[in-house]
Parts: sequence; structure tokens; C-alpha cells
Amino acid sequence: MQTHMRQEIDEIPEAVQRLLDGSKSELAAAGRALRDKDPAFLITIARGSSDHAATFIKYAVELTSGRPVASLGPSLASIYGARLELGAGAAIAISQSGKSPDIVAMAEAATKSGAVTIALTNTLPSPIAGASAHAVNINAGPELAVAATKSFVNSIVAGLVLLSEWVGDQGLKAAIGNLPSHFETAVKLDWSELAQELGEADSLYMLGRGPALAIASEAALKFKETSNMHAEAYSAAEVLHGPVALVEKRFPVVTFAARDAAEASVAEIADSLANKGALAFATSDKVKKARQLPFVPTGHPLTDALALILPFYGFVEAWSRAKGFNPDAPVALKKVTETL
Repeated sequence: MQTHMRQEIDEIPEAVQRLLDGSKSELAAAGRALRDKDPAFLITIARGSSDHAATFIKYAVELTSGRPVASLGPSLASIYGARLELGAGAAIAISQSGKSPDIVAMAEAATKSGAVTIALTNTLPSPIAGASAHAVNINAGPELAVAATKSFVNSIVAGLVLLSEWVGDQGLKAAIGNLPSHFETAVKLDWSELAQELGEADSLYMLGRGPALAIASEAALKFKETSNMHAEAYSAAEVLHGPVALVEKRFPVVTFAARDAAEASVAEIADSLANKGALAFATSDKVKKARQLPFVPTGHPLTDALALILPFYGFVEAWSRAKGFNPDAPVALKKVTETL
């Protein structure tokens, strides 16, 4: 019998299509609000997997619009009561449940300060929707596994749609429209070679640059959540500034490389770690020493990066079961975490 997590991974292509069809008008309205505001900057408000989605959106916005993006700690509003001058900017708050008090408080503070606020949530109505000027239903559908998968992907897709509406990027719009079909392929890719080689490893690094760094961060979290396995995410450049000291013979390193301007440098770093004896894998055909992991090219650097998470999700769900864990119900975790 399939786990809820596996079922939800397989549902991602359908969930993305549901978002594109069902939330089209909400996304268009929020995108127009961004275009009309022409914000000088953008802030994101999120925690956990949603914060990794926010990091992906940060890179996408900065690369495409030229506007700087900052992640604000929700406790600035909920605990410290800080008054921030956000009137010249816009804010994206991401929360699947839509009710974590600190996320809601920060979104409400951003709205009161004059920012254009947009909530990306899987739950409407919800407090986060009420605290924001615009609310978008990410339409992921019910997610029963504790580890987020389809809600993570749909949050990013919603952010990319907002960006494409804001800046009028037709190439990005076309790439987003093609995502469901590309995801149908990506979700079936086989990363079992990685599982075979990991063996009894109990720690590993996940690397990336740009939007793929957000994917590496999400992947590291999923190892911890589903398999009680220590995994750390680093920029492929940052890993050479200290963390590389831990990379010894057969230390596992998974490098998430998209078809973008960073791919060549990321592949070179993966190869350098392989030369040190690391068990190095990379989603790139540019590597010479590291082992290649299957990936789906989507024709756009941003959607290329996002597609990398799908085969990883399938891998980590199977890895968790093979290690005797239940990926649907990790020990000491619950689906909705509410923090002040």
C-alpha cells in the first residue's frame, strides 16, 4: 500500500494544473497589484518548507525583476512588536495552514505599513488571508503526510506566476504552463543508484546555487523529517569555505544543478569534491568525476531548478521506508506547527 507521501508526490503534476486553472484570477489580480505598485523591494514571511519556497521565490524575483528581496523573521511582529517601514514594498506570506500566529502577525503588520501583501495558502478562508490584501489558494488539495511536498511545489509555482504577471515575462509564463507535463516525467525518474551508494551513511551535504540552493535546503529538511538523517544544505561555493573539512572518503554530497548560469561552476565544485574521495552526485551532464543523477530539462532556468525536487521526493520517501521509518508520520513532528 502506498504511503500518503508517495501519493501526494505523484499528485504534484495534477496539483500544479489545478493551481494554474483554479487560481488564475486570484494570481492575475495579485500580479496586477504588484505591477501597479512597482515595489522598490519585496519581503517574504514564512517558516519551514514554506521558507524554502520563499527562498526560491527570492532568487526568482531578484534575477527577473531586479528588486531586492529579504526574508523577515516573523517574531519581529509577534514577539518584538517592531514597526517596520514597508510602505514602498510588497510582501509575500506563505503558510499552508494559514494560521500560524507569528506569520499572521507579520503579514498584518506589513499590510498596516502600506505594503502590497499577498498570502499564498492552502487553506481559505484563514487568518493569513484576512491579514493580507490579496490571498491566493495554492490549490494543492489535502496534504495528509506530515512532510510537505505538493504544497511546497505549488507555493513556488504560485510565486512564479505572480512574478511573470508582475514583469510580463512571456517566456516564464510559457515555461510555467508546460510544468505539469514536465513534472509527469520528473516524478518518475529513478534515483535508486543514490540509495544503493548511501548505504549506512548517517550524514550528508546537499548543495546548490541560486534557486537550486532553495531545493537543496528543502531536500536536507526532508532527510531530517522522514529519515532522522543529518543533512545540511550549503551554497556550492560556501561549502568550500569551511564545511569541506568534513568531506572525507565516501562522504555523501548531492549537488542540485539547474540549467542556468551557475551550472558549470556547480559541476566543477561537485567534481572537486569527488576528487577528494567524496561520494558525489549531481543533476548535471557537465560533471566529469561526480556521478550524474537523472533530471528533466524544462527549457527555462527557473523551472529547471524547481523540477529537481520531484525525483528527490520520490527517492527520500523510498529511502525512509527502507530504513524502517514511516514517512507519513515522523516521530515528534506534527502537520501544523503554530509558533508565536
